[in-house]
Amino acid sequence: MGLEKLHPFDAGKWGKVINFLKEEKLIADDLIVQAREATDEDLLVVHTRRYLNKLKWSFVVATITEIPPVAFLPNFVVQRQVLKPLRTQTGGTIMAGKLAVDRGWAINVGGGFHHCSSDKGGGFCAYADITLAIKFLFERVQGVSKATIIDLDAHQGNGHERDFMDDHRVYIMDAYNRYIYPGDGFAKRAIKRKVELEWGTEDTEYLQKVHTHVEGALNELRPDIIVYNAGTDILDGDPLGGLAISPQGIVKRDEVVFKAARRRRIPILMVTSGGYQKRTARIIADSILNLHNLGLIDKELATSGAGNPKVEQMIKDSVKDLTNLSLQ
Repeated sequence: MGLEKLHPFDAGKWGKVINFLKEEKLIADDLIVQAREATDEDLLVVHTRRYLNKLKWSFVVATITEIPPVAFLPNFVVQRQVLKPLRTQTGGTIMAGKLAVDRGWAINVGGGFHHCSSDKGGGFCAYADITLAIKFLFERVQGVSKATIIDLDAHQGNGHERDFMDDHRVYIMDAYNRYIYPGDGFAKRAIKRKVELEWGTEDTEYLQKVHTHVEGALNELRPDIIVYNAGTDILDGDPLGGLAISPQGIVKRDEVVFKAARRRRIPILMVTSGGYQKRTARIIADSILNLHNLGLIDKELATSGAGNPKVEQMIKDSVKDLTNLSLQ
């Protein structure tokens, strides 16, 4: 409807990432697990009914997404055009959590709504997909009782921090520009490993800090799942991030995190979160290609070799399990 032009986020980013990966022959349609829209029942695992009811008011959604004209649209339009895509990405993060446990890794090309908590949205984030994915795993997947969130978006992840404030099962590492939104002092109390960055931080310093603190976090607590919030708003020139990381620096950052997880054989779920330049889609795709080329994501499961009965059956079995998650 043209609303995306009123917002700094590239609404086509996720589709572009998929198209780039198809062009590189890394994936094919039948090796992509289609995200399913999170239902009210799913969302109520974390969100309050009061908060979900608030989203039935267009002006509330306009405030959360920071697109003022949304306030003047009928709510049925807002539900279909704005919130349904976000619920589908949220369902994707929940599904990817189960896939990661099953296979060792999963990437939701979307999600990472880290400013939303159980009872409050903000910063373009209407649903708490990171909290939901972890809660689903804790409650419904045997053997998952500890989680580590590695949040490397340029902004503080105050949503999941508020949700897991007093939950000792969840270890949070957060590296962010200390001077920008949200500056949530209360939420910072939940961060176990806090890395506050200065304006214009560049590759060398940034990558050294990421390596040191990711290793430190995983040595301090060995989780059953890592949720990696891989925002690309750290890119030099991003209008909201205020950092100065190169495209190569972002690719290397993701490599550092995946190497740390895979070396320890800890399942990892990656979501793509923020990133407000047109070129971020290409960078995300290049990073995923690099992870594949290094063997950090399994070649058998991330290849265009469709028709492999073993791979196809694994996908069908996992999707069946995921469908059952919200029924248990």
